[in-house]
Amino acid sequence: MPSPIRLQKIADRIREDLSELLIFQVDDPRLSGVMVTDVKVDRELYYANIYVSAVEGKERSSEILAGLESANSFLRRSLSQTIELRTFPKLRFFWDPTPENADRVEFLLKQIQKERGEQEGEVPKPAEDTEEQ
Repeated sequence: MPSPIRLQKIADRIREDLSELLIFQVDDPRLSGVMVTDVKVDRELYYANIYVSAVEGKERSSEILAGLESANSFLRRSLSQTIELRTFPKLRFFWDPTPENADRVEFLLKQIQKERGEQEGEVPKPAEDTEEQ
């Protein structure tokens, strides 16, 4: 059984190589703009859970996941040729809502900051001190 450090290195390598495959070798239009956000490999190296996202957001998630499933065997075979493992893990794809959640949190924080500024009556920013010589 590989150490946790080795598992992380394998997961990082899968993420990097899979990202390159999706950009340069997969021609499926459903997979345009897909980003691999994370990869988790189980201790037995039986499964690699791959988390993906896209700029367009959740509205394309089912289309993207279907495209990844149809390319699954090609992706696994290509990865197994570049990453040397005795047996290569089976790829499972999941939608990662983290980027969308981060955008939502950022929007809410800006909204709160704006509301606080309105409640406190827009305090002018102090002028920078300049020395006259």
